[in-house]
Amino acid sequence: MQNLRKKFPVLNQCIYANTASAGLLNEDLMEWRQGHDLDYLIGGSETKNKGFAHMPEIKKTVGHFFNCNAENVALVPNFSLGFNLLLEGLPKDKNILLVNKDYPSVNWPFETRNFKRDYVDADENMEANIHKKVKDGGVDVLALSLVQWVDGVRVDFDFLKELKNDFPNLMIMADGTQYCGMEPFDFDESGIDILGASAYKWLLAGYGNGFFLVKEEVMDKFELRGIGNGSVDNDASKRNSIPFCKFLEPGHLDSFNFGSLEFALNFLDEIGLDNVQTQLEKLSKRAMSAFSELDLLAPSILKRKQHSTIFNIKGDEKLFNKLTEENIVVSPRGGGIRLSFHFYNTEEEVDIVAKLLKHWSS
Repeated sequence: MQNLRKKFPVLNQCIYANTASAGLLNEDLMEWRQGHDLDYLIGGSETKNKGFAHMPEIKKTVGHFFNCNAENVALVPNFSLGFNLLLEGLPKDKNILLVNKDYPSVNWPFETRNFKRDYVDADENMEANIHKKVKDGGVDVLALSLVQWVDGVRVDFDFLKELKNDFPNLMIMADGTQYCGMEPFDFDESGIDILGASAYKWLLAGYGNGFFLVKEEVMDKFELRGIGNGSVDNDASKRNSIPFCKFLEPGHLDSFNFGSLEFALNFLDEIGLDNVQTQLEKLSKRAMSAFSELDLLAPSILKRKQHSTIFNIKGDEKLFNKLTEENIVVSPRGGGIRLSFHFYNTEEEVDIVAKLLKHWSS
């Protein structure tokens, strides 16, 4: 992992603890993007037409990365747009279970469409409370982020699988934006029916690209309305036989952005997601130990069995400014300060941050 740091020039200037806000651009992807636009500069429409024709291959890459049939992959500019297109086709009589203070792009689309809703908190009892509400009846859809954006609470994946086995008619819709790219993930074997994600965070693919993965079993629960020339790949004769995922692709798909996604997934494949996972587990353990010792974490975080590498520590604007002055890049979130570490971070960087926090609190 140390050698990989050289590919991210930002790391020479700061301790970058802000991947939960934006993943870093690496030099290899930058060179590919420059080459792509040089081809576009010289080739014009011919270059772009080749790019459009390559989209099925990109879907195969996404499907291979997450173990999902390419036909069940939709390419979208970001999670929010794709999710709103999906919910336009979800019958309004569905009862929805959400997580309090989840990412706005998860909760708001249900709330503004006036679905009947219930909520659980993202605390140490989150999974138990979800199970109770589903068991009590009346829940048609569980929608949540796999990792919470403010404090890094991560849902138990084994729990989701067991929940789906116990209640097969429950539809589980998940936002993987703060998760995908952290470790190997098998969509087909998971309990999740629909997984969407923007790829500019942990997947390191830059902005303007994302995807949805959809299982066959839930497709008939929607009446999708999003449609355009992209849905039929410029062939009007296909209008009455549009596959499910093409309803999420009504317009053209940009070869620059989705080519970046393909490049980023291949880059992570070369690193090995097992290696990424190992590094993140080390960072999470180190940060959890250091921040808990300084009494900077909420009690509910300490009571959970597993955690991501996103942490929200106690702190105000003054502390945020101090960290910024020390060239430590973080984000103010949820009344505290959010730090997030990816594989290009080191345990030594976590120690440096902890040492500064300890010094300032003494």
